[in-house]
Amino acid sequence: MKTLPTFTRRARWAVPTGAVALVAAVIAGSMVSAAAASPALPARTPAQLLAAFAANAGTPPAMTGTVVETADLGIPALPGAQNPTSVLSMLSGSHTINLWYADRQHARLALPFPMGETDLIRNGSTAWVWQSSSDSVERVVLPAAAAGQPGPAASASPPEAPLTPQQAAQRVLTAVGPTTSVTAGPATTVAGQDAYQLVIAPKDSRSLIGSVVIALDAGHPGVPLSVQIFAKGAASPAFQTGFTKISFGAPPAGMFDFTPPAGASVHTVTLPARPVSQSGGTPSPPPSPPGGPAVVGNGWLSVAVLPASVLSGLTGAGNAAGALGQAARSASSGPASGPGGPDSTAILGAVLKSAKPVSGSWGSGELLQTSLVSVLITSNHVLVGAVDRSVLFAAAEQAG
Repeated sequence: MKTLPTFTRRARWAVPTGAVALVAAVIAGSMVSAAAASPALPARTPAQLLAAFAANAGTPPAMTGTVVETADLGIPALPGAQNPTSVLSMLSGSHTINLWYADRQHARLALPFPMGETDLIRNGSTAWVWQSSSDSVERVVLPAAAAGQPGPAASASPPEAPLTPQQAAQRVLTAVGPTTSVTAGPATTVAGQDAYQLVIAPKDSRSLIGSVVIALDAGHPGVPLSVQIFAKGAASPAFQTGFTKISFGAPPAGMFDFTPPAGASVHTVTLPARPVSQSGGTPSPPPSPPGGPAVVGNGWLSVAVLPASVLSGLTGAGNAAGALGQAARSASSGPASGPGGPDSTAILGAVLKSAKPVSGSWGSGELLQTSLVSVLITSNHVLVGAVDRSVLFAAAEQAG
């Protein structure tokens, strides 16, 4: 939902555009509740549904709801994934998000977990990030220019928040084009609401994504009730995000009030105003960070190409070869943990246990494949995409 927090810079690097974004961003989702019989709804074509969504998505109605995420990507067990406050925990199992939304300046997300909770709150010109696990609060003072901008803390650094169905649907719909098939599925019911379904699928068989199914609320066409991503040939979704409960109407105003708990550490951040483009009026996007990913290919066949230095940064090794060697030794000796949990070398070592050596005209490396993601590690690059190995190999050839 545009009114909810965007990802941190680090998370945005991990979520490149197009099809890759749909997979690498799997840190949210849902258990979709559908009725046994399809409701009787007026017929709508895919074009009508897309047009209605585009016309209404920018002005969602006030609502309160519960979103539940389910992910089953076939990712190997990683050290730290059992910690409910870890981003890694979002890559498997089910997770819950409670949501309250009044308008563009008043929104709240609560991410409960055993023995704790993380809250992200936008209340006018102030945003709060409360993490009970560390008893810490980040207070974000938003610039005047951001008064009408979405999100509790668009440029701050809260923990990577799960995607709501609105965010997931918008990312999927950016892929709609000549490389994409769009059809209408049967009407359904999600969280007690009648809904139309859009079935979106890549035309190229080299994509690992079989289809994406979006349920749009029949009475509120700008509100996606659920998004399901199916791997190619799979009967059940590898990832899904949607509402299990939803009600429309403004939440109580007090829901957006927040007072730091006694004894909590409070850190205040004042965000600068976003720069204005020379053409006038429109905020300029922030420059791409150095060392971020390049993207090879388009749409469903996009491949993010990162420098191999990201591995040496994880492990502290001097180069990619040293990083891989260190990670391989960690994989052989078992995961190591420090005071803050498992270290990045242990995580990389666990990943490499499932990787296989591969080679081609581009050179040699390690290939990790899951139902929706392929990762190729070479001496020069780390390539990630929701594509089969041939597309990664071609991208590696192009990257040099």
